[in-house]
Amino acid sequence: MVGPAVKREAVAHLQAVMGLSERRACSLVDADRKMIRYKSRRPPDAELRARLRELANERKRFGYRRLFILLRREGETSGVNRVHRIYREEGLTVRKRRARRRAIGTRAPIVVEAKPNARWSLDFVHDQLANGRRFRVLNIVDDVTRECLAAIADTSISGRRVARELTALIAWRGKPGLIVSDNGTEFTSNAMFAWQREHEVAWHFIARGKPMQNGFCESFNGRMRDELFNESLFLGLDHARERIAHWIADYNLRRPHSALGYLTPAAYAANFAATGGRLRNPDQLRRPPVATPAPHGVKIAEALIAAG
Repeated sequence: MVGPAVKREAVAHLQAVMGLSERRACSLVDADRKMIRYKSRRPPDAELRARLRELANERKRFGYRRLFILLRREGETSGVNRVHRIYREEGLTVRKRRARRRAIGTRAPIVVEAKPNARWSLDFVHDQLANGRRFRVLNIVDDVTRECLAAIADTSISGRRVARELTALIAWRGKPGLIVSDNGTEFTSNAMFAWQREHEVAWHFIARGKPMQNGFCESFNGRMRDELFNESLFLGLDHARERIAHWIADYNLRRPHSALGYLTPAAYAANFAATGGRLRNPDQLRRPPVATPAPHGVKIAEALIAAG
């Protein structure tokens, strides 16, 4: 379907090049003369376009909805539809990355109290430095507020290191009601079993081959890879740690989170505290899967000892 703008250009061309009257040119392109004479009353959007391009260049993996939230924070009064139109006209659409194959299985959420520290999720994500050396990041996420509590980057992270980091985190954050992780050797080591027994923290291991049972941390890892790792070149481990710390601060304090009504995790946590522990969306914990309960008769402690 030919739009009004194209028809106006066609009529102007026929008038300028072939010397046709407006009536004759409109008849040839099947355009209404009122539409040809229409003058837009929209306010000029040059500043909005420039700012939208700047934000899109800063946040290369943000879609128009998150960019709209950032513009609103700056006092922009335009609606989301106008921002979306300009976003498309400027060619800022985010290129979709090819999805990876994921394991599919039964999803059964663990019922927990909807409050901060009710449940933490742990998982590793890997990348490499400019010299080709691999490193890994241990991410710890609060499943209720979606805050990233810690992101520890190193070339090697043992079970004892995980235990030390959790101890330091509990010292300022408080003890979680439950921790969810996969069956990685760092989490099933004797050091972690001893730490769990000493701190009396419940630990749940997801089923093997079912990464989406740890969906909160898996989703966070995906955002980190998409917005940070795939857009950065790390010159060294210190440089990687600096960039990761900057991105985590931005994620917690500035980045709108769609699952939290486009609030930031920090703002959502503050709102949670201000409302006396009442969630704005009580169903949010029921949507993403976490993990299935351990089979009847299986004790986690015995399984850990057997795993070594």
